Amino acid sequence: MVGGDDKPTLGQHICGWDYRGRVVGVAVTATSDRGVAPVRGSLAVYPGTFDPFTPGHRDLVARARVMFDRVIVLLAVNADKQPTAEATARAALVRDAMPAAWRNVEVDTWTGLTTAYCSRRSATVIVRGVRTAADLRYEYQLAAMNKQLGIQTVWLPARPQLAATSSTVARAYRSAQSARPPHNTEE
Repeated sequence: MVGGDDKPTLGQHICGWDYRGRVVGVAVTATSDRGVAPVRGSLAVYPGTFDPFTPGHRDLVARARVMFDRVIVLLAVNADKQPTAEATARAALVRDAMPAAWRNVEVDTWTGLTTAYCSRRSATVIVRGVRTAADLRYEYQLAAMNKQLGIQTVWLPARPQLAATSSTVARAYRSAQSARPPHNTEE
C-alpha cells in the first residue's frame, strides 16, 4: 500500500531489458481487482494454444481484464503443435469458460505471428503468464523479439496454487484417465 492508503495497489517490477537498456518485458502483480483501474483505451492480447484452457489461464485472463480496457484471448493456430481439438472447438471451450459478465474479454483465433495480429487489431501489449524461471527465460526471448516488432510484453506470474498445472500436464492427466479400464463395481 502506498502512503497508508487502504486501496489495493498494482505492483510493477521490471524484469528484462534488451542490449540497449530498453525494457522488453514487465512482470506485474495485481494485488486485488478492487481499486485497480484499467489503462484507458488499452487492448491486450493473451496468446496461446490453450489445449486445454486451464484454471491458470482463466486466472490470468481475470487479472488482465482489470488491468486493460479490453483483452483478447488469442487461440494461436500453430502447425508445429498437434492439438487435441480443432481451433474452433477449443475457442468455443475458452468462450464457455468466461463468465458472461466479462464483457471486455473476447476470444479469437489466428494463424501467424502474434505481433501481426496485434498490429491488425491495434493492440499495444501482449500478456504472457510465467510459472517458473525456465518460463521466464523463454518468455524473455519472445518479449525481446516482440519489442523489436513494436509490441510490449507484460508477464503475469502464476499464482502458486495454480503454477503446477500446465496444459501439457492437463493433457497427460486426461489421456491417462481415458486409458484406464472402467471401474468394475461388481467385484
